[in-house]
Amino acid sequence: MQKIVSNQKITWCPGCFNNIILHSFAKVLSELEAERKIDLKKVVVVAGIGCHGKIFDYLNLSGFNALHGRAIPTSLGIKLANRELKVIAFVGDGDIYAEGLDHLIHAARYNADIKVFVHNNQNFALTVGQSTPTSEKGYKSKVRPEGEKEEPLNPIALMLAAKASFVARAFVLEKEHLEMIMKEAILHKGFAFVDILQPCIVFHNTAEMIRKNAYKIKTPENFEEAFKLALEWDYNLRGTSKIPLGIFWKEERETFEDKEGIGEVFWKRKRETNLKEVLEKYVV
Repeated sequence: MQKIVSNQKITWCPGCFNNIILHSFAKVLSELEAERKIDLKKVVVVAGIGCHGKIFDYLNLSGFNALHGRAIPTSLGIKLANRELKVIAFVGDGDIYAEGLDHLIHAARYNADIKVFVHNNQNFALTVGQSTPTSEKGYKSKVRPEGEKEEPLNPIALMLAAKASFVARAFVLEKEHLEMIMKEAILHKGFAFVDILQPCIVFHNTAEMIRKNAYKIKTPENFEEAFKLALEWDYNLRGTSKIPLGIFWKEERETFEDKEGIGEVFWKRKRETNLKEVLEKYVV
């Protein structure tokens, strides 16, 4: 783990649950490397903008810090350029469920072979607590002092509807369970989506409510059962809410890269381009 986690000073708030995601991820990678299931030199991390995005600085891995909401198209571009790479995107709920939502839906639909880990604290923590698409109805913030009026987005149901081939939800305070799901997602061939419930201890600390109401599920055997479980919690924070954790859906099917016939690594191709022929073909 020491060679995976960098020596950069961590500037997350003291006690921030992002630290659990960072060290769980490093532990999972170190175990997979020891089991010879991955090559760390071929792991690429892409991060969006938000508190989660700082994870880019704390990992000794190849990577790219993308624009807000654009981690997934960046990840897909990297994967298409070199299929040998294991591309893992870290995004936030304000980052990916708002500005980046269209990219998320279509990458799931394509079954692109990338992994998406969402740090979901149900608020824009980096910009001091505004509501995001998963903030519960009634959530009060500086921009909504009267309380959020809209119903929250249910990303698990959305990803199932978008035909993602791996859909899961984890909770940072269930660390071993989180690591199991991370490992399964990384090894999955195809689009893997994990919504990680990561309460913000400063602006939106939902830890006790989630701890009290969460329970672990077995992966459903059929899609209807998976969707029923996905609808069990609507991301509102009622005291009686039951919050299922685990892998909601997992299936093997043809990836986007396979369907598009992308085999050889682009940068290894030998190209001999005749500029005159190209100009004659396309310039009128």
